[in-house]
Amino acid sequence: MRRVRYRPGLALSVCLLGAWLLAAAAAEVSPAAGQATTQAPAAPPAPLPLTLPNKPDSLKFGVMGDFGTGKREQYQLGEQMARVRAQFPFTLMLTVGDNLYGGNGPKDFLNKFEKPYKALLDGGVKFYASLGNHDSRQQSNYEPFNMGGRTYYTFKAPKQSVRFFALESPYLDPQQLQWADRELDNSGDDWKIPYFHHPLYSSGGRHGSDLPKRKALEPMFIKHGVSVVFAGHDHVYERVKPQHGIVHFVVGSSGQLRKGNIDKDTGFTDAVNATEQAFLAVEIDGDEMYFNAVSRSGKVIDSGVIARRKRE
Repeated sequence: MRRVRYRPGLALSVCLLGAWLLAAAAAEVSPAAGQATTQAPAAPPAPLPLTLPNKPDSLKFGVMGDFGTGKREQYQLGEQMARVRAQFPFTLMLTVGDNLYGGNGPKDFLNKFEKPYKALLDGGVKFYASLGNHDSRQQSNYEPFNMGGRTYYTFKAPKQSVRFFALESPYLDPQQLQWADRELDNSGDDWKIPYFHHPLYSSGGRHGSDLPKRKALEPMFIKHGVSVVFAGHDHVYERVKPQHGIVHFVVGSSGQLRKGNIDKDTGFTDAVNATEQAFLAVEIDGDEMYFNAVSRSGKVIDSGVIARRKRE
């Protein structure tokens, strides 16, 4: 029988070699002494494909409506608003009503407004609300809505020749109509922009155009040189072909959404989207107004430029 001799020196070498290999392997997966174990920071998200000129002295603002749900989709669109503002530093946000659904208590304002738009509020964006049919008039006293206790009001842009007119379309009484006619007439600004809840033109299948309000407001807007109107109520995004020289936007899907709820037979739609929540980013520079409609997933679903209509 063959004898195998035990060689202590060789065994020791083998043991030392094994220990060295284990140490080398551990060095590959373990950090050096004192080295931080945190992962590298994630890369920032790619810029959004905005097409706005973003000029230094232009007026930059947003428009949103029918938003106060407190649901995940509202928060996601709020994140996109913050991303837009990082590239396009808008300072104002118009709301076209239905600011809160299902209550107007402190928790509603917190969960359906303050939390979803915290980044904008912390960044100094001023919100100017109008009221929808789901809103309490007491919202006019909520300080971040900048309504000053009024249910309809007007305010001027900080520097540019632009004046906004927030109407209370759920209660469009003769007194308010007289006020609107007088304020529009007294304004010498180049851009006079009314915004309110019920659309004069809409291809939304649930509500559609509000014909009585169109009859009351449209002649006034034509007379006073209005170029663009913002509304909501139908839970879609729509840009209407110019009507008597005025472009109407429906921005009613910033929180609520009725997927596919479009009447395709109206004949006045220039662009429409009923697949994602959306809001508008707007820029006015001189006699031109640029706009991008941005969706919950960060897509630019509509864009263009509108020339200011001269007063007749």
